Amino acid sequence: MSIAERKERQRAERYELILAAARELAEAEGWDAVTTRRLADLINYSQPVLYSHFKGKADIMVALATRGFAELATRLKMETTNVTGAPDVLRNVCAAYLDFARSRPVVYEAMFVLPTKIKFASEETPPALRAAFAAFVNALGPDRQDSVFLAEVLWSALHGMVALEQSERIPAFGAEDRLKILVQKFSSVQ
Repeated sequence: MSIAERKERQRAERYELILAAARELAEAEGWDAVTTRRLADLINYSQPVLYSHFKGKADIMVALATRGFAELATRLKMETTNVTGAPDVLRNVCAAYLDFARSRPVVYEAMFVLPTKIKFASEETPPALRAAFAAFVNALGPDRQDSVFLAEVLWSALHGMVALEQSERIPAFGAEDRLKILVQKFSSVQ
């Protein structure tokens, strides 16, 4: 391995270390606790080393959110290919979205709640985010009138369910019933 290859590998490892430390700190103490100073201390590198990878906390959040979009897109796409029948596909895609949000709350927050430079519904939208949204459109079934708008409303409803659950404004114990109602409503929309 050449010196240049070794340096590039070390750089990639530092990049991953920074992202892992940021995610772990956010999971433990919330995003407000994530600062370049705290991260530098956690990974035993100076702040300039962090700045050689990221301009600041906002760029770290974008990197974690972008990875989250890729993971979400993969989960949703699996649900569109594993099941036959529109109601089952729609239910499974919605359930996978909710499960992702519940299992990755800090990443979800970076993806959809906190302000970032990520552009939605534009030419600059990251491919993974486009893929996740496409899974909603596909789950609604072929030949749906206004399928993009319908997918946006579905996504909005799911996001609302996540936000209300995470803030404990609606109880977790009715989640399956709410999901069933949502899927029924969107399955009947033509």
